[in-house]
Amino acid sequence: MHVEKRKVGKRIKYFLSHSYREGSKVYKFRKYLGQDLKENLLEERKKIAEKLILEEIHKYKIIRDPLQVELSEEEINSIRKLEVRIPLKISHLSERNWKKFSEIFTYNTNAIEGSKLSQDEVKNLLEKDKWPNKSKEDIAEAYGVDEAISYIRKTKEHLSLELIKKIHRIIFRNSKPFAGKLRKKGEEVVVMDSNKNVVHEGAPQTRINHLLRELVGWYENSRNKYPGLILGAVIHNQFENIHPFRDGNGRVGRILLNNILIKHNLPPVNIGIKNRMEYYASLQAYEKNHDLMATIKLFMKEYNELKKKLSYYKTRKKPA
Repeated sequence: MHVEKRKVGKRIKYFLSHSYREGSKVYKFRKYLGQDLKENLLEERKKIAEKLILEEIHKYKIIRDPLQVELSEEEINSIRKLEVRIPLKISHLSERNWKKFSEIFTYNTNAIEGSKLSQDEVKNLLEKDKWPNKSKEDIAEAYGVDEAISYIRKTKEHLSLELIKKIHRIIFRNSKPFAGKLRKKGEEVVVMDSNKNVVHEGAPQTRINHLLRELVGWYENSRNKYPGLILGAVIHNQFENIHPFRDGNGRVGRILLNNILIKHNLPPVNIGIKNRMEYYASLQAYEKNHDLMATIKLFMKEYNELKKKLSYYKTRKKPA
């Protein structure tokens, strides 16, 4: 970083400047420090500006390998052993199981994002096409998520920029005018908690395409290297870090997760509304500490709960 001086009339303006290279592209960061500054005040403002520039560079930083650090063979093998302990086998899921999974997943994934539909209302909507007296947007998105689950079961595609946009379009085409479209210029995303504290900032809009292509590239280079649980967790968590859409990122990310799991012969997973805070904590652990195990442990917990739910539906008799 260096201080730039600009003479404007009889005055001198000071800027702290820094260049950041990303491939062939160079980003220029510049902070105005003031004019006609004495040495001590210049140094004081320079330190503040350095921190601000470093924060901006952090937002622009490419994560070339979303895992951040290479996993050891021992860690990879331990996760392979976890996969063996998943209490469901995708090959054992009947059409009825899939139908029930889609109902369970649709209710929970939309409820996490604020849908007011109850589980019974989602069930009646998807099984009987019976509309409750609720938001048409919530109803449209319930149909959309159910259709997206059906789509990933049929498609042979693992991951691509077009697949990401298509899934968003399927879920939101009847509820959002920007369905299937990435954030436009000037559309930035900040996620806050209930106390209005910033818990996550999406990638700058100018870098969305680049980061998504990096993520797709990482997957293509890693799909035969890591177990499906690792691949699904990384794709989901890194997608949420990028936050490429104005809205709907959580639902698209959870569909992408299940697409990766299915493509690696693992059963789909549901993230339950009752485990929402644990889910958010796992995302924070990944973003701040590069900890993937919090996510994988949550998946295993959810698999056990899903097994119970599907077993309940299987043994439950229809009323006479």
